[in-house]
Amino acid sequence: QVHLVESGGGLVQAGGSLRLSCAASGIIFQLNTMGWYRQAPGKQRELVAQSTAGGYTNYADSVKGRFSISRDNAKNMLYLQMDSLKPEDTARYYCRVVNYWGQGTQVTVSS
Repeated sequence: QVHLVESGGGLVQAGGSLRLSCAASGIIFQLNTMGWYRQAPGKQRELVAQSTAGGYTNYADSVKGRFSISRDNAKNMLYLQMDSLKPEDTARYYCRVVNYWGQGTQVTVSS
């Protein structure tokens, strides 16, 4: 059974940084594309960043240059380094692999 657990969210002032983590189990981690998504109240869930098994990464235009996705295949961990945070980054952030989702971690950026 696939299990994803996110952590690292919190309250931060605009311009600050947070690092999200996602611990994965029940999958062959290194063979899968992993992604970070977010959902703000009243809005659809959107892709933030992806990391493929082959090392390719892509980002939403809104976070390019500020966020960085990385993975540790030996530890089955996915990370999202978020710098220069803005109030519009406030959302619940989710880790995803295939059709499996974690429970999410809340990120709140105050102005």
